[in-house]
Amino acid sequence: MPETPATPAPTHRWWLLAVLALAQLMVILDGTIVNIALPDAQIELGMTDGDRTWVVTIYALAFGSLLLLGGRVADYWGRKRSFIVGMIGFAIASAIGGLAVNTEMLLAARALQGVFAALLAPAALAILTITFPGGKERIKAFAVFGAIGGGGAAVGLLLGGALAEFASWEWCLLVNVPIAIVAIIGALVFMTESRAHGNTKYDIPGTVLVVAGLASLVFGFSRAEEGWGRLDTIGLLALGVVLLAAFVLVESRVSNPLLPLRVIVNKVRGGAFLVSALTGSALLGGLLFLIFYFQIVLGYSPLLSGLASLPMTAVIMVTVGILSNVLPKIGVRLPMTVGPILAAAGLFYLSFITVEGNYLLEVLPGLVVLGIGLGAIFVPLQNVALAGVEDHDAGVASAAVTATQQIGGSIGTALFTALYTSAISSYLADNASSPTAQFGALVSGYSAAFVCAAALMLLAAPIAFFLIRPSKDDLLKGGTAVHMG
Repeated sequence: MPETPATPAPTHRWWLLAVLALAQLMVILDGTIVNIALPDAQIELGMTDGDRTWVVTIYALAFGSLLLLGGRVADYWGRKRSFIVGMIGFAIASAIGGLAVNTEMLLAARALQGVFAALLAPAALAILTITFPGGKERIKAFAVFGAIGGGGAAVGLLLGGALAEFASWEWCLLVNVPIAIVAIIGALVFMTESRAHGNTKYDIPGTVLVVAGLASLVFGFSRAEEGWGRLDTIGLLALGVVLLAAFVLVESRVSNPLLPLRVIVNKVRGGAFLVSALTGSALLGGLLFLIFYFQIVLGYSPLLSGLASLPMTAVIMVTVGILSNVLPKIGVRLPMTVGPILAAAGLFYLSFITVEGNYLLEVLPGLVVLGIGLGAIFVPLQNVALAGVEDHDAGVASAAVTATQQIGGSIGTALFTALYTSAISSYLADNASSPTAQFGALVSGYSAAFVCAAALMLLAAPIAFFLIRPSKDDLLKGGTAVHMG
């Protein structure tokens, strides 16, 4: 029996979008807001540097490895139910983290956050997909949702900076509780239940393979920050590739696949997934090193660092507002080709930062160009990635989009960190006697990371140009098959 999800009344759709955007914001900002809290948390809980790294890694590990399973659970169990349970679980985990009295308690809380985020995130995107099945409203809804995804990281830096400066590090986690309460109330009022019908049996072999494979990849890339030649790094990455290859083989043969291959083999959606991964790697990696530059080299406070990042978010929002109105006329190919080029130019501009650090001349122009480029990508990206997906697969397809961003971020962070470390060593070898050698080495490392991020972002342009070519009509229809020409 085909799925016939109840669609909210038109007047309620935008309220529901606000609820979904709030959930998206909470999940996205949690990655950066916790980074702001880590220095104080490390001192108070007596964490080692390794423990501090695990606070970030364990969340990415749980979130990234369980996303596809979370998407299928949302499809079969019910998207509204999954959204609410995910939100409640995320809030409880955040409260546990905020009340942590030792390292173990904080790490357990972060793992739980990742588990429930893996259920919450694909449910939210799937609900958005079926609530706005087509037309110009779909474009605007996905534009808003995408802008939250792009700007949420910077918002997290600002909010985390304010909380760390005027309250305490615990509130960087506890702030999720009131946000979740508002979102849960909104879900109960505006959300209707929808679920997949027909074949709803879980693919146990596929689930085991993909969870283990994604976990190996995420963990492997996190270990790569300490050296790509390490035996555990190579072993984990190789194991992840083997397990995911076995997963694809299983999915091609079972009658109830966890991730139907029809979701990813479509040329347009496949291209969108690649662009999503490259954007995630460049954005997450680029922002991380920019904050390091603000705080360590320029001596900015956490709050001032967040404020210094805001122009990028503001430009993203303006670009989204403009582009969402003209996208039906110009189609997605142009912005998804030009966007990566502009984003790469902005990142490359940031590679010219200096120890003296003139924000208005060396940073702000790069942030503005980067924001325009990211806005051009975010408006059509998730719309294109989910175009033509059957309602039965909405949850798992949504999870695949988020998974590409998560894996891309892990790859980018590991790659940039390796280049950053290499650049520092090279600089110190040539300038050991310089009185500013320490800060000069750091800036050299940040510049190398920005150049690499720009190169990855630039790769997205030809992918978009040659693969992402749906017609304007297909874009407006949304839920129908995507034109391949």
